[in-house]
This record gives sequence, structure tokens and C-alpha cells, in this order.
Amino acid sequence: MNEIPRIVVMPAPRPAVAERYVEMCEHKGIGHPDTMTDAVCEAAARELAAFYRKEFGRVLHFNVDKGLLVAGRSEPRFGGGRVVRPPRIIVCGRAANPGGRSDLHGIVTGAVQRHLRENIRADTRAYTIEPAVESGSQSLRQLFADGNKIVRANDTSFGVGFAPFTALENDVLQIAATLRSAEFRSQFPAAGDDFKIMGLRTGDARTFTAAVAMIDAHIESAAHYFDVKRRVREYLASRLSGDCAVHINALDDRDAHAESGLHLTATGLSAEMGDDGQVGRGNRVNGLITPGRPMSLEAAAGKNPISHVGKIYSVLAHQMAGTLCECIPEISGATVQLLSRIGDPLDRPQVVSVELSASGDTTQALQNKVADIVGESLGGIEALTDRLARGAVPIY
Repeated sequence: MNEIPRIVVMPAPRPAVAERYVEMCEHKGIGHPDTMTDAVCEAAARELAAFYRKEFGRVLHFNVDKGLLVAGRSEPRFGGGRVVRPPRIIVCGRAANPGGRSDLHGIVTGAVQRHLRENIRADTRAYTIEPAVESGSQSLRQLFADGNKIVRANDTSFGVGFAPFTALENDVLQIAATLRSAEFRSQFPAAGDDFKIMGLRTGDARTFTAAVAMIDAHIESAAHYFDVKRRVREYLASRLSGDCAVHINALDDRDAHAESGLHLTATGLSAEMGDDGQVGRGNRVNGLITPGRPMSLEAAAGKNPISHVGKIYSVLAHQMAGTLCECIPEISGATVQLLSRIGDPLDRPQVVSVELSASGDTTQALQNKVADIVGESLGGIEALTDRLARGAVPIY
């Protein structure tokens, strides 16, 4: 068996996504129910990793990557409505508990509550938090047993990454950053944390459709609602370069004179009534949902940051692709796929597949440069897992 991972370098299929006539991509904001569910499961994973390191000197086996947000019920009203039944959050997974002495449910509950308190502006104190975390299988726990100095993959899975972003992808991320910004929130207090952005390019024409939950306490009437919506649309359009169309809350009833038919909420979150959330249905680890790109359907949030390739390889593949484009001038685009085998060393994937858009042919010299960067990236995997455990790498 080879001592080094198998690295395959080949030309990328044409046309590239940026050259196609139709391109689309999506981003779900921090208050979207799917993102909220990703975020609380990831918060629980960080807390568990920190707890295990403090108590046992190392991260033990766990995965809390199954989660569900069950929407509540609310009664929005101009000038301020109310939440009748708060949402419910379920965090489900497996976690080692040697001797059964640790309060893992308390750790998970505290992590969820802290995330909501620190990242969601709405009052979430009445949310019901339901941890469903039990012990995992002996075979998987064995991967973390004393004496296992080599970190081994706890799944046979793959991660996919690409670089660079297209202009449309950057535009969608720019709109998301604007909606999260302190300047925007100060200027538009009616705009809630729940938003979703869909970008579409047909030829050179760009269209962006955003759903932004409006907070009823800051809206006096239907006329005021539509005025705020107009100003939000103009503000977002002014932050984008070139001609483009921006639509906000496209389902609104233009003839509405009452609360019904408008994207009006009591808290700025559709989770209060309109929409449930689930881990893995939101953004990939690069913050985007890109149907024109190779993607993994892995739910990275909540997975063990030390050995679960569904998280680690997804992040590593994007970082690897970015490094290739930055460090090798003749490469204009890269897609990386990493495939593990359960039980094998984490830095020895079954295959590293690299597809390149490059000036000229993929010569042996170019392949050697690619192999060097791939090797360096795999050699730094322990540092990456440490950063993932500390929450220093965004994954949604």
C-alpha cells in the first residue's frame, strides 16, 4: 500500500459555473430556522469538546449532529404582537460519558441557551430545549481510546470544496454581510435576524430575492411596512456593483391593509410560527448553497471536530482549493474532493481528487506543485481540528 495519499489531478469540466448562462446560489441568515438549528448543534459540539478536554485531557467520542427546531405560534400585530407558544429545539446525538457521572444534557442545554442569547436579538428565554444525547457504539468509542495516538476517521465519507467564488456568490455573501451589519440594523430596526437570499444570474443579468422577517413592534401600518421594504431594497441595491434587480419579501400582498399577507413577525424570526428548522438543510461550510457546484450533503454542524470527516474534510477541501488558487498563478479555479475510509488515519484519505482550471496543460511540474500543497494541507490537519474544536472556523 502507498505511503502517501493517492492524489489525482485533472482538468475541470467545461464550462465552469461562471461561464454558464444560468447560475444560482443561496444563503440562509443567522436567524433562519435551518441556520439556527445548525448553530445550536455546533455550539453544543464546542461545549462538549471543551468539557472533555478539561475533564479527560482529550476530546472523547461524540456527535450531536441531529437537530430540529419546531416552530411555535405567534400573533403579529402592527405596533407589537406576541408569541403564544415558543419554539422548541431538540439536539440529538451520541456522546461518551465514562462512569455516567457527567451532566451532558446540562452541557448541551447551556450551550444552546448561550448561543441564542449571544447571537439572536429576539427574546429566546422561553424556548424549550430538549437534549437527546446518549452513549454511542463501542466500535466508534474505541477510536478515541487511550493509546490511540493516530487520529482515525470515524466515518467513510467525503468532503468537497472549491475556489474562488464567482461574482454572483460574492454578491450573495455581500448582501448577507450587509443584513448582519450594525449599520444596517441601526438604520432598519424593523428588519429581523431571519433572512434568506437567493441569487440568480442569466447571462449578465443578476436578480436577488431576499426574504427578511419584519418585526411588528417597529411597523405602524401596512403603508409603513411597504415604505420600510422599499428603503431596504434600495439600501441593498446600493451596496452592489452594476445593474441588478433586488426583490424583498416577494410573497407580500400588495393590496394588504392589515397584518395578514405580509412577512410580519413578533420577534424577527419565522421560527416563532412559520417555519421549522433542521440540521444540514442550510448553508454548506463556506456559507453558501451552490447547486451548480460539486457539494456534499453532510451536516457539518455538531459533528466531532477531531475525527469526523464530514466536518473536517468539508472545511479542508475548501481551504485546500483556496490555497491552490492563491499559490499557483496558472490556476484560475480548483475543486477538491477528499474521501476517507473509516478507521484509517485522518491525514491519509483514500483519494484526493483535484480538478483545475488552469492556463495550459496539467503538466507534471504543475501536478508536483499541487501534490506539495495537498501534502502540506494534510500535514496541518491536527491544527485544523484544534481550531474547529475551539469554534475558530465558521461552518455555516
